[in-house]
Amino acid sequence: MEREKENLEILRHSASHLLAHAVLTLYPGTKIGIGPAIENGFYYDFEREEPFTPEDLEKIEEKMRELSEQNLKIEQFFLPKKEAIEFFKKRNQDLKVELIEEKGDENVSLYRQGDFVDFCLGPHMPSTGYVKFFKLLSVAGAYWKGDEKGRKLQRIYGTAFFSKDELENYLKQIEEAKKRDHRRLGPELDLFSIQDTIGAGLILWHPKGAMVRKIIEDYWKDEHLKNGYELLYTPHIARLELWKTSGHLEFYRENMYPPMELENQIFQLKPMNCPFHIQVYKSKLRSYRELPIRWAELGTVYRFERSGVLHGLLRVRGFTQDDAHLFVTPSQLEGELERLVNFTLHILRTFGFEEYEIYLSTRPEKFVGEVEDWEASTHALENALKKTNLPYRIDPGMGAFYGPKIDINIKDSLGRLWQCSTIQVDFNLPKRFEIEYMGEDGKSHTAIMIHRAIFGSLERFFGILIEHYEGNFPLWLAPVQVALLPISEKFTSYIQKIAETLFVEGIRYQIFDSAEKISYRIRKAELEKIPLILIAGSREEKEGKVALRIHGRGDMGSFEIPKILEIIKDNIKNKNTKISF
Repeated sequence: MEREKENLEILRHSASHLLAHAVLTLYPGTKIGIGPAIENGFYYDFEREEPFTPEDLEKIEEKMRELSEQNLKIEQFFLPKKEAIEFFKKRNQDLKVELIEEKGDENVSLYRQGDFVDFCLGPHMPSTGYVKFFKLLSVAGAYWKGDEKGRKLQRIYGTAFFSKDELENYLKQIEEAKKRDHRRLGPELDLFSIQDTIGAGLILWHPKGAMVRKIIEDYWKDEHLKNGYELLYTPHIARLELWKTSGHLEFYRENMYPPMELENQIFQLKPMNCPFHIQVYKSKLRSYRELPIRWAELGTVYRFERSGVLHGLLRVRGFTQDDAHLFVTPSQLEGELERLVNFTLHILRTFGFEEYEIYLSTRPEKFVGEVEDWEASTHALENALKKTNLPYRIDPGMGAFYGPKIDINIKDSLGRLWQCSTIQVDFNLPKRFEIEYMGEDGKSHTAIMIHRAIFGSLERFFGILIEHYEGNFPLWLAPVQVALLPISEKFTSYIQKIAETLFVEGIRYQIFDSAEKISYRIRKAELEKIPLILIAGSREEKEGKVALRIHGRGDMGSFEIPKILEIIKDNIKNKNTKISF
């Protein structure tokens, strides 16, 4: 598996060189930046006055095919650093000159294919003929070295595979992903919006989206209370000193909003919830008899993300974390971690996520705490994972500097992976804040602190849900569960009686009683992705029934009202992802 991934990266890196070769052939004078392989393809950055158009991408792709068919040999050669710099200066490629000056060894590695030469460590495919199945996808703006004050570049994205079938399947997945894009479906279904008058990365939850959020929050709170947690609420700001003690001001300042001065005191919008939970813990002396303490909060935090990385609900500046912090003794650690893993998987499965990629990240080179504590915690995390019988991978050295962690990535209905849940042991904050408890021996001991998030953030998780279900939320989650449609205004009173029954049962409904034809109203309810459509005319009124349609499945026949209620309530109670009856 790892070897296949490496080979694909080599192919895609070679495709990026093929892209740059084609661009320089078609548009002489263009300056080239960098062109790496990335997770699902590759890109190359270019500096050019004229913007690349969709028509340009077609021409570039065609030229790439010509160069591929020429089967040009791709070969590595070396030049002394000074000669390499002169080589690119003569070609007016000052971006490459800058890179060689900064990163080039005494002998600089270069790759040649035909008349194209690039500064690169490789490796690459043996020839351009190996790069056959590729597609250019889009153009986006970029900055040289990611510096917003730096030179503006154009980044062309593409993808490449070893076979035609793999490429076609990926392109189909892209088209399917476009249909599911939460940035399109959110406004279409009136769930949320992001508006310039409010600010980039700040979400307005509309009534329908807010209803889904309420359902998620209520479920989350109920499950936590049932599992031995207590709920906390904490402020949105705190004095700057708190963030000095926590270390955020030192290590996280660039992602924090500027502080504000009020009444000769400096306050800071919170980027994290954990220091507040610690202060609650420290509000009185704790005994070993109180531990484990499990506290949870849906806490809104604020982080200054650069505008270039903001992405709908998935990357925002204000979001609500589903945070939990546990304070435990060493003897309690393994048992609590096992509970945490099982609890996390239970929540994720309820929302319809059954497949995962799980990683255990271990001690990095730079770390705080004692090696023995790291080893004991890592062992406890691994034991918790083993008891789930789910496959997991060790990610060596990728733990945070303050402790090892478990990351659970969920797989959606398109097979895409989303980083979601985290369980993190922390050796740093207990030391910084002197988080202690009185042990059985009458002495003070440092408590072990565990951070845990299941959704990551409500905003991000909501965006994932929209795309996972393509906006077709399960009945229990849908903002409107039932559409009520009278055939004509003569049957509106009958429909309203049904509505009263649904209201009493706590079922969310919407009456579509406009003057338009019934076919138009059915289509409207379908477009709004309402799970159940109940239609009533003369026969239904006479028999005390309704005609049932299920979104995306069509007419299911006529049912008596008690049977309809039974179907609805059973599906909601069981939190079915698909309606069964």
